Amino acid sequence: MKIALGTDHAGMALKDDIIDLLESLGHEVMDLGAYEFDPDDDYPDLAAPVARAVSSGQAERGIILCGSGVGAAIAANKIHGARASVCHDTYTAAQGVEHDNMNVLCLGSRVIGPETARAATTAFLGAKMDPHPRFKRRLDKVIALETDNR
Repeated sequence: MKIALGTDHAGMALKDDIIDLLESLGHEVMDLGAYEFDPDDDYPDLAAPVARAVSSGQAERGIILCGSGVGAAIAANKIHGARASVCHDTYTAAQGVEHDNMNVLCLGSRVIGPETARAATTAFLGAKMDPHPRFKRRLDKVIALETDNR
């Protein structure tokens, strides 16, 4: 699977761990920055390229790292077609895909450590959308909201 990855300065602490994990699992990583620590960078500048890569089909899923994951999720969700959420455990990381077709995982490096981040990432990447009609119906309603706000 091709994974777009982006991080601001606060997420740099997890970046190498997540890239190593993705590569060890056989995924292709699109590293969209940051490439060096800059305490003045802004999470929207690094979240948007990941969300755009997923939305356009350049990547199948995305992962964004920042301090809390919250700002990254808010920014990513402004991109049409991105469905991003903060997940700091394996249940929500998998369930977000299975029930909501989440395609961008946001992790807060100031909230969780590397082991939990790796576990959540693995759960996110291993999950697939559940074909049950109620989940499709709900996703269609979310997509309609997005379309209505263009």
